[in-house]
Amino acid sequence: MAQEESAWSKSFTAKEQVTILKRIIKFASPFKGQFAGGIVFGILLAITNIILPRILQVFIDDYLAKGAATNNIIILFAVIYFGMTIVKIVFWYLNLYLYNMASEKTVENIRNAIFKKLHTLGMRFFDQTPAGSIVTRVTNDTETIKEFWSVFLTILQGILGVTTSLFAMLLLDVKISLWIVALIPILGVVIWYYQKHSSRLYRNMREKLSSLNAKLAESVNGMSIIQQFRQEKRLQAEFDETNMDYYKLRFAMVKTNSILLSPVIDFLYTFSLVFILGFFGYEALNGPVSVGVIYAFTSYARNFFNPMTSMMDSLSIFQDGIVSSSRVLNVLDNEEYTPQQNETANAEITDAKIEFKHVSFSYDGKHNVLNDISFTALPGQTIALVGHTGSGKSSIINVMMRFYEFYEGEILIDDIPIKNYPLKELRKKMGLVLQDSFLFYGTLKDNIRLKDASITDFQIEEAARFVQADTFIEKLPNQYDSRVIERGASYSTGQKQLISFASTIVTDPKILILDEATANIDTETEALIQEGLKKMRKGRTTLAIAHRLSTIRDADLILVLDHGEIIERGTHDQLIQKNGIYYDMYQLQNKGLYLEK
Repeated sequence: MAQEESAWSKSFTAKEQVTILKRIIKFASPFKGQFAGGIVFGILLAITNIILPRILQVFIDDYLAKGAATNNIIILFAVIYFGMTIVKIVFWYLNLYLYNMASEKTVENIRNAIFKKLHTLGMRFFDQTPAGSIVTRVTNDTETIKEFWSVFLTILQGILGVTTSLFAMLLLDVKISLWIVALIPILGVVIWYYQKHSSRLYRNMREKLSSLNAKLAESVNGMSIIQQFRQEKRLQAEFDETNMDYYKLRFAMVKTNSILLSPVIDFLYTFSLVFILGFFGYEALNGPVSVGVIYAFTSYARNFFNPMTSMMDSLSIFQDGIVSSSRVLNVLDNEEYTPQQNETANAEITDAKIEFKHVSFSYDGKHNVLNDISFTALPGQTIALVGHTGSGKSSIINVMMRFYEFYEGEILIDDIPIKNYPLKELRKKMGLVLQDSFLFYGTLKDNIRLKDASITDFQIEEAARFVQADTFIEKLPNQYDSRVIERGASYSTGQKQLISFASTIVTDPKILILDEATANIDTETEALIQEGLKKMRKGRTTLAIAHRLSTIRDADLILVLDHGEIIERGTHDQLIQKNGIYYDMYQLQNKGLYLEK
């Protein structure tokens, strides 16, 4: 962890920033037409900004100063100036509209890309990355990139404003213009120092924000446990500490911005204004000076430095955007993909025979959690997996479902390596019921069909009736159209599990995988679904992780695992006769002493 913090505390080099910019700009390529339109109107806006002071200069020097202004002349210049102002407003609007719309679409493109990428990553990525950090990447970081994209517009407007203003000043007086330009190197030094110092602060700020989101998500999801064990003060103290660290970094950033951004530009502008007025004041001692030229020059000087103020202010957003972009790109570059099937995979599951041949597996690549696992499940058979917590039961399910890649041994379905089946075929023909059911926002009907439009209402009702879920659904006011709030909080654990059973059986899978599916269900509800479970298993090959040994007495084969190895195998009666580990577990459970997760 210390190494990670050290790495994030470093500043980005100029080369790294350029690389990040090149990569993030690629997301804008589909909308280059709109960006180009925004840039064109930005150029027209800059030209309009140098024309307006010139109109007033001509009016002051050629007419007011010489006393040649008539009513018609005044009205003419007023109309011209007003007309050019309207044109400026139109150019400004089109510049902002086209550019910002393209920016919004670009950020939408980035957010879609990272969300799509997350669905291709393997479970190991989610095991190692806090949920709050992932949420920050998809929401906060992409939102920051949206603001960051506006920096390019500010820079574009700034460059055009500075360039056109400098050109206009050179036309008026080359000597004074060159003296003003001589102040730019000072600005360059300030920008260099700011980028070097602020990028480190912004990287740390983003990490602390991720930690805040992670702690918040953890607290919300675990609120019942926190209150049950009276952990509120401890969690509050940890949150306060992280929040204070984030505040200190924000405070340091505010101080840096307050010193190095607008105040520096204002100082240089004031200095140049004093110089301009002093220069023309000195010339006025030796002869008349054109008032219109003084007005135009001070206006151009203001137009020269104002964009710099905007650009300097946007440096903070630029640094924040660089950091957020790098964090998004880190996810997009992650290669912790879901296990890949063979390129020519086209097999179909027919009989659903399952065979593990000397399979070994490790989550971290160092310590095996499965060692030389071998067994065969013939079509229609039920294989039960039992053992203490950490014995490897769920790991067998994980490699079977292709959530994780195994590197030793072989898994066969119908005597064909599992990697020769398209992932879509595996998901279609395998039905998984987990210990902790998860319901989505929507209705009960939506959660059973899981947005599969091909599943009819009749099939939904048949599936619910099959697993005994209809006993409570049909008592609800809206029955299958009853609303489901976050995680199905308005339903009991048993009811949620019945819905999960229904969503599994409605697809008519050939292979059924039960990961302690009845562990969290009360005895009364369990009695309701046992008949449904028996019907579900009929004609299907089933792998069942057993919590209550009484539920798998009729299994065709029971595998007893310990530390990733199969230490006993056989039917319930055979294992009881062996008087081994399974016998001890069964006796303890019957006496109410055996505790399993």
